[in-house]
Amino acid sequence: MAAAAIVSTPAVWLLSSPDSGQMAGATIQAAVGIVTLVWALLQRPDNRADDAAAQTGQAEASGGGTAVTGIRRRQGQGSGTAKAEGTGNATASGEGSSAVSGIDYS
Repeated sequence: MAAAAIVSTPAVWLLSSPDSGQMAGATIQAAVGIVTLVWALLQRPDNRADDAAAQTGQAEASGGGTAVTGIRRRQGQGSGTAKAEGTGNATASGEGSSAVSGIDYS
């Protein structure tokens, strides 16, 4: 719907004997659209990471440690997929310890 509105505005201006302001507006809008399209096509997903963990084993943390059986992405970094299957036990004991069986985005 939005794309139709964006395309139709300069088309209406150009098809109905545009004055100089409408011609300038249509030209600018078309140029911005083309530049945006080219920019979007040239973007590379450098920060994309596809992670997979399958049938991971046991992990144990104590004394403030961290145990992760699966995938850990700090502060949700990365934009790819993350898939963990058949994760094993993750055990934490002691103050400040943590254990995650699966995917940890912290």
